[in-house]
Amino acid sequence: MDFTSFLIQLLNSVQYGFLLFLVASGLTLVFGIMGIINLAHGAFYMFGAYIVWWLFGFTESLTLSILFGVPLIMLLGLAIERLAIAHLYQRDHLYQVLLTFGMILVLNECQKIFWGTDFYSVPVPEVLSGSIPLTENQVYPIYRVFISIVCMLIAAGMYLLIQKTRLGMTIRAGASNREMVQALGVNINWVFAVVFSLGAGLAGFAGMIGAPVSSVYPGMGDQILIISFVVVVIGGIGSIKGAFIGAMLIGLADTFGKVLVPDFASMAVYATMAVILLWRPQGLFGQSAH
Repeated sequence: MDFTSFLIQLLNSVQYGFLLFLVASGLTLVFGIMGIINLAHGAFYMFGAYIVWWLFGFTESLTLSILFGVPLIMLLGLAIERLAIAHLYQRDHLYQVLLTFGMILVLNECQKIFWGTDFYSVPVPEVLSGSIPLTENQVYPIYRVFISIVCMLIAAGMYLLIQKTRLGMTIRAGASNREMVQALGVNINWVFAVVFSLGAGLAGFAGMIGAPVSSVYPGMGDQILIISFVVVVIGGIGSIKGAFIGAMLIGLADTFGKVLVPDFASMAVYATMAVILLWRPQGLFGQSAH
C-alpha cells in the first residue's frame, strides 16, 4: 500500500469513526445516565436517513432537510421516551431489552409502511460534489471531508455542553448518583427526557449526514447498532470521551481490516474489542465496579 492509498483509507477511517461517534455518544448517554439498554437506538439512525431523503423531495436542499429533520427525530425520541421508556426506569434490564427489541420490529415496520422496501439515494450537494486531488490519478471526495469537519464541530459542542454548562453538570451528576440529584430538587425525569431526545437526535443526524455517501435502505440501523455497542463497551459506559476514542479505533480497525485482511475484516472489529477488554474490562474510560 503506497502512501496515498494509506492516506485515503485513513481519511475514510476517520470519517466512519466520526459517524460512529455520533450514534455511540447518544447510546452511551442513554445507557450510562438512564441505565436503559436501548436496542432500538439504531432505528433513529435509519429514520434519520429516510426522513432526510423524504424531505429532500420537497426542499431539494440537504441543509434544509437536515434542519427540519433533526427536530422531527428528537420529537420521535421524546415521544418514545415518554410513552414507553419512562415506564422502565425501575424495571430490570430484561424488560428494557424485551421492550426495545419489540420497538425495533415496530419501527422497522413503520418504515416499510411509510417509505416501502426500495433502496434510495440522497444526492451530494453540488457545492460539495467535487474532489480533492491527491495524486494525478487519485482524488478524495470533498463531502467526506465535510462530514468529518461537521462531526468534529459537533463533538466539540458536546464536550462544551457536557463539561461547561449547567445542563451538562446535571447530566454528569445524574450519571454519578441519580438519587442524590433527585433529592436536591432536580426533575430527573426531565433530564432523562432531554438526554434520550438528544441521543435520538445524534443518531438521526448521523443517518442524515451519512445518507449521501451510502444507500438508504430498510434495516440499515441494525448493523450500526451492533458496532455502536462495541464502541460503547470499548470506550466505557457513560463516557463521551471513551465513545470518541472507541469510535476512532473501530473506524481504523474496520476500514483497514477490509483493505489488509478482507477475509477476516469482520473479525478485526471484535478482536479489537476483545484485546481492550482483556486489558481494561471496564473499557478505556469506564469506572471499574467495586
